[in-house]
Amino acid sequence: MLMAGFDGLVAMLSIPLTVFACFALVDAFIRREDAFRAADKQTKPFWLIILGISLVVSVIFPLLSFLPIIGLIAVIVYFVDVRPAIRQAGGGGGGRRSGGSSSDGPYGPYNGGR
Repeated sequence: MLMAGFDGLVAMLSIPLTVFACFALVDAFIRREDAFRAADKQTKPFWLIILGISLVVSVIFPLLSFLPIIGLIAVIVYFVDVRPAIRQAGGGGGGRRSGGSSSDGPYGPYNGGR
């Protein structure tokens, strides 16, 4: 009975891992190719292959084998290191406005109450 509960917990943890890998793959897909080169973070096809393999591995293999853990590490590296660098290099797909002053607030420029 304890193992059945543990298997259910592992299955519930593998679902967010799969969603996380899918989101990373879609995010890498919508970014521009030149942003990867500008950020000096390998190439877009490299990351699409790595994240695609990570997604497939997270779907096929159980969470407690080492392959999904390696895939999770690749997805975490993408989100922590590659994605911020690409967004800073102007990778597009972000939906945020670019430019503006450092004193701009969420609703426009802050003029200090003048």
